[in-house]
Amino acid sequence: MALEICVKAAAGAPDTLGDCPFCHRVLLTLEEKKIPHKTHLINLSDKPQWFLEISPEGKVPVVKFDDKWVPDSDVIVGILEEKYPEPSLVTPPELAPVEVLYELLPTDYFVLGSNCESSGSKIFGSFVKFVKSKDPNDGSEQALLDELKALDEHLKGHGPFIASEKITAVDLSLGPKLYHLEIALGHFKKWTVPEGLTNVHSYMKLIFSRESFVKTKAEKQFVIAGWEPKVNA
Repeated sequence: MALEICVKAAAGAPDTLGDCPFCHRVLLTLEEKKIPHKTHLINLSDKPQWFLEISPEGKVPVVKFDDKWVPDSDVIVGILEEKYPEPSLVTPPELAPVEVLYELLPTDYFVLGSNCESSGSKIFGSFVKFVKSKDPNDGSEQALLDELKALDEHLKGHGPFIASEKITAVDLSLGPKLYHLEIALGHFKKWTVPEGLTNVHSYMKLIFSRESFVKTKAEKQFVIAGWEPKVNA
């Protein structure tokens, strides 16, 4: 039986997949594990009553396990790993640096939006501060560069994925966030990851071109539309 999952619909295009990186993470996990699933696209600006009954806070993603709807991508991917252990997506702690494993920790480091989860990503949190920054001298750009340099150094010795040759859960969490970073900073800041960070560039290319990623990513225009109100707030 196919699992049911509720994810964000694109702003202004309710029949198109939206830009939530946490929904993307869960969809990627389902694809990598080849788990049959039925996707419900939720218009977060006009939530249907049935959705509010299963997700009272109105947040996505939520997945139905054994007649119970479960929120939070951290919890969801943990259940998926437990119920569908093959292929394993567990990231060995010894093969991931602390700043990258931080991707998987739930915290209130930042809030993406009222209808999306919180996340503890140092890279993503630094990106959010930078893309929303109105002060070029506030250090937010350098903070992001420091995190990306640390990632590049790790990949240099352990790549091509975070845990060497095998894609794992941390890649499925980090990939969607780097996708948002690339699109949003390119559009709003005319900023790109420095060419000197060759391992990060190779990593992004590897993840973004993966069949599961191509199949589950939001279109560029909807990522931009999703970030616009946050950047201009």
